[in-house]
Amino acid sequence: MKIAAALALLALATPLSAAEAPAPVKIEQTEKHLADGAQLLDVRTQEEWDEGHIKGAKFVPIAKDGFLEGAKAALDPKKPVLVYCKSGGRSARAAKQLREAGFTVHDLAGGITAWKKAGKPVQK
Repeated sequence: MKIAAALALLALATPLSAAEAPAPVKIEQTEKHLADGAQLLDVRTQEEWDEGHIKGAKFVPIAKDGFLEGAKAALDPKKPVLVYCKSGGRSARAAKQLREAGFTVHDLAGGITAWKKAGKPVQK
C-alpha cells in the first residue's frame, strides 16, 4: 500500500516538474525562436566565448558570482531567452535560475557543440 501511494504521488509530481523545465529545443526550433525575436544568451567561460559564439548572443558566464543579476541587466524580461553553453549542463542550470526569476527560457539542446555539428556559423 505504501508503494502504491508513493507511486501515485510521483505520478502527480512528474507533470509539474516537466512544466517547470521544458525539454531543450533542437537547432531548427532555435532558429525559429530567434526569427521570432528571442534573445540568445551564452553562459560559457570567457575563453570559450573568445573561441567562438553564436552571432547576436549576449555573454553572461554562469560560473561567475552575480550571474542572475548580470543576466537581468543584459536581457529584456518581456522577450523569450534561448540559453546555451558547450553541451547543455551549465545552460540547464542557467535556464532554471532564469525561469525562477520570471523569464521565458528555452535551452539549446546540445549547446554550441550541436550548433557547430549542424554546420551553423559562429563568430569570434
